[in-house]
Parts: sequence; structure tokens; C-alpha cells
Amino acid sequence: MVTLWGEDTSLAAMIDKSDTTTLLDTFEKWCIETPNRQWMCQPMGGDATNLKTYTFAEGREEMLKMAAYLTSLNLEKGSRIALMSKNCAWWILADLAILTAGHVTVPIYPTLTADTVEYTLTHSEAQLCFVGKLDDGPWNEMKNGIAASIPTITFPLVPSSATSNPENKLWADIMESTSPLSSVEKRTADEMATIIYTSGSTGKPKGVMHSFQTLYVTTEGLATNVKATSSDRYLSYLPLAHGMERWIGECISIYCGSQVFFADSLKTFVEDLNRARPTLFMSVPRLWTKFQAGVHKKMPPKKLAMLLKIPLLNILVRKKIVKGLGLDSCRLAGSGSAPIPGELIQWYRSLGLELLEGYGMTENFNYSHISLPGKARVGYVGNCHIGVEARIADNGEIQVKSPGLMMGYYKNEEATKEVVTEDGYLCTGDRGEIDAQGRLKITGRTKEIFKTSKGKYVAPAPIENLFITHNKIELACVSGSSYPQPNAVLQLNDDAKIAASDASVRDEIGAELETHLQTVNGKVDAHEACAFVVVLKDTWLPENGFLTPTQKIVRSKIEAEYKDHLDGWYGMKKKVIWHGW
Repeated sequence: MVTLWGEDTSLAAMIDKSDTTTLLDTFEKWCIETPNRQWMCQPMGGDATNLKTYTFAEGREEMLKMAAYLTSLNLEKGSRIALMSKNCAWWILADLAILTAGHVTVPIYPTLTADTVEYTLTHSEAQLCFVGKLDDGPWNEMKNGIAASIPTITFPLVPSSATSNPENKLWADIMESTSPLSSVEKRTADEMATIIYTSGSTGKPKGVMHSFQTLYVTTEGLATNVKATSSDRYLSYLPLAHGMERWIGECISIYCGSQVFFADSLKTFVEDLNRARPTLFMSVPRLWTKFQAGVHKKMPPKKLAMLLKIPLLNILVRKKIVKGLGLDSCRLAGSGSAPIPGELIQWYRSLGLELLEGYGMTENFNYSHISLPGKARVGYVGNCHIGVEARIADNGEIQVKSPGLMMGYYKNEEATKEVVTEDGYLCTGDRGEIDAQGRLKITGRTKEIFKTSKGKYVAPAPIENLFITHNKIELACVSGSSYPQPNAVLQLNDDAKIAASDASVRDEIGAELETHLQTVNGKVDAHEACAFVVVLKDTWLPENGFLTPTQKIVRSKIEAEYKDHLDGWYGMKKKVIWHGW
């Protein structure tokens, strides 16, 4: 095996695993030192000026009231309490209350099928479920997964039907009738703090157990690497149920004492961004693509490219676009959760925004690799975090030893042994390579690689990345196991899908996509060239199981959905096939 180390292994000493400090301790510190400083800003819907803000002292008081109520329930210490809501101030307050009261938080994504909700609540043995800000569509599906025997506590902004449970308590009522917890028992670093269920892109979700120690040391390392301070501002909108967003949107704020803003809705997102004017901003590839499409809708790509070549004028154009996105104060912009096309990174760089990739897994609380300003390489996810070691196994798999390594999978010791080596490395399931500067490149996922009927192996993710560089393609899934050549099924973006409802326009788009197919095939090896693309009218969403809550495709679901069409599609001998139109 080849061993890869962080760029300065002497920094590893900064990660002190004997430290007993927890994030609850750092939160208490900010509440004592800066009680009246604004901490969170929550839109309340409707008028853009309708906001609820929390200082550290105000947040602490509500948190301690909820912790007192949870304590009054006399649950066994370490009981699992679920948290089901879109991002909001009460998500963080509930999380802190659960931990302060001596229990374990089980986050649930705000866009899941009822079956997955039921599985998560049952498998985790949740004793209680917080229900919060949710869209009506997902809630109408998810509520069917909550057993009547599970009592609930509902946040403000909750769907009205969520309060109908006879066992439900309103957050506001608890705040009015409960005094703050007067005596807080310190949680120890080795205690379990949370169980984060994986997004389930392959099979049933697994419950990843993390201790207070892994939450703290990884946050300390990230804050050191990105130089986070109490002056930073962050807009939290990716699901807090996902480890990455919880790490950056909640843990960094608690560790550094920085401000957190929340988004109201997709319709108000740009307005929410401009309110927050974040200094740190994180997104996923699909949303970075949507931001780009929004810019192109106002300014066509050719015109923008021309303006960016004109001296002086290009500076004004860049500033206007970045300010319009609400990112003019952003000192560090990141992308994670899935690979992002290199062309998209270059496009943002042309605007003066250095989009940085990172890499990590729920199993190591995302603490693996990070790209830093001035050191990033397009297509690479960066160097090891402080205190992290990585190596490439003989089969090309990336293995990582991290201070953020999980305690294990909840109630699944066998699966834990399968992914953690005897010497403490996590087997990521990803394949990779390293450059001379120690930067890691992800080349594919081991389980996703398939074999064609010609006996050739194909890694689909890099090919999918090439497809989604087209400004009309939002998602792509490449498959073709046991067929002579791969194929790709495509999802158009919203504007292109609307345009394609006109048959004449559809022909024009089809011609564009055929040209793009030729371009993609020219960039890959002959055995990886796609025989055709299928343009779907179907919509892939987390609610229908085709996407994970973090907007990644669920490959097994997509392949199963369309497998019966493959023989017919291959038999058509067409380059572009329209399905369902």
C-alpha cells in the first residue's frame, strides 16, 4: 500500500484526543462571554422583515427550558430522540437540549419516504420525535412513517396537521410553562452524542454513531484549517440531518461563536443570501449548477464570456454577478457531497470565486480532505485535514484514518468490521489517486463500477460529470452492465423541460444533446462511450426515492426503474431517445 499523509504531519498534535471539552462547553462559554451578541436569524415567513433573532443568552434560555422538559419525562439516560425538520433555529436548540438532557440525537432528513422514516425511528428505538419546519408535500408522505405510539414536540412553522397528534406538545407551550434546567450534568467526551443515518443511496440506511469527542475534534480541526472566527456568517440551508451541514452550520457556530442565518424557502433564497451575506458558504454540485443556470438565464453564456474578456468591464461584471448571488462577502466557498464538474469550478473562478472541494464521509464526520485557497487543483478534493492519514489500497480504494472515525454502526457490528481495518482505517469504498502535492482525486466508487458485455469495466461518475456540463442537463445516470456500450439517462433542468414540451423545440434540444453526446464520447475511452442518451420526462426527487436528501442520484432505484426499457432502447439505434414525452 502507498501511504499518504497530511501536508504537515506536525500539525497532528493539535488534535488532542485526551481533551474532555465538548461543544456543549464551548456553547456555554459564548453564552457567558458574549450573552447579548446575535447568534441566529430565523425568517418567519411572509414579509421579508418578519424575522426572529436569538442572542446567545436567549438561545440558551430556550434550550435549557426544553432540556428541563425532556428531563421531566424520566427517559433512560442515552435515549434516542429524533429530530425531523428543515433547517431552522429550533433544530439547533432542540439538538442542544437533547444532548444537555443526557440523550442522543437522531436527525431525520426533511424529504424521505414514509418507509425510510419508519425504519429510522424503529431501528434507532426513538422515544420521542421533534417535528418542525417541513413542506406540505414531503410531510404528507413522511407523517405516515411516524407510529402513533411516538410522542411528538412541534416547532413553530410546523405544518398544521402535525399538531393534531394527541400526544403532541407545542414548543411555545413548553417555553411558557417550563423553567430552565438549573443543574446540568456534564457529558463526557466518549459518550455517544448522535446517530446519523446514511442517506441510503445503496440499501437500507446505516446508523453512524458519533461521540462528543468526534464532534469536537473534527470541528476544532476544520475551524483551524479555514480560520473560522466569531466574525464569520453562514447561511444554513442544506439539510442539518446531513453530517456535513451539521458540522459547518451548527458545530462551527457553536465552536467559534459565529452567526447562523436560515433560509425561508427556495423562492426567497437569493434574498436570504443577501440578508446573511455569508463569509463561509457551502453547497452541493446540483445547486451550484442551478446558480449558474440562473446567471445564464439573465445573461447568455456567449455574452458573459465576451464581457469577461474586456479589461476593466470584466471587473464590474464579476462584482455584479457575485453580489447578485449574495456572495460578495464570501471568503471561502465550498462544494461537497458529490463530484463537481471541473468546467463548473473554472466558470466560478472566472467570476473571481474560488470554489473549493472537500471530501469526507458520515463515518468520519466528514473529516478527511479539504482544498484551501491558493492550493486547490481542479478535479481534486484537496489535502488531508489536520491529524488525518490516508492511503491507497492495492485495489485502488481510498482508506482514511481520522480523529473523526465513528464509534461504529448502531446495532450492526458486522458492518462496522467490514469498513474499519484492524489498524483503524476507514474503507471508504471510493477509488482515488494522489498528485505530487498530496492532493487527492476521487476516480470512482468501487461498488458503482460495472462491466460491459465486452468485459470492459466502466466507472460511471466521471462520465456523468461530463454530461451535466451542458447547460440544459441537470442530472445524469450512466449504466450498461452486460450491454456492449454504456448508456445515459438524463434529467433536463426546469427551463429546458418546459421548453421541450413543444415538439419543434424538442427537436432543437435533441440536436444539441446529440452534439454533446459526441463531445462527451470524445473525452472518454472507447469502451466508455455511451451508445445513446435517454431524455426523461420523469422527475427525480428525494420524496420519490430517486435522489438522496443531499441531491445525489440513487443509482439502484434509477436502474431498476428503467431496466425493462433497455433492450428496446438499444434496439432503436438512435443517439437521442425521448422517454415519456
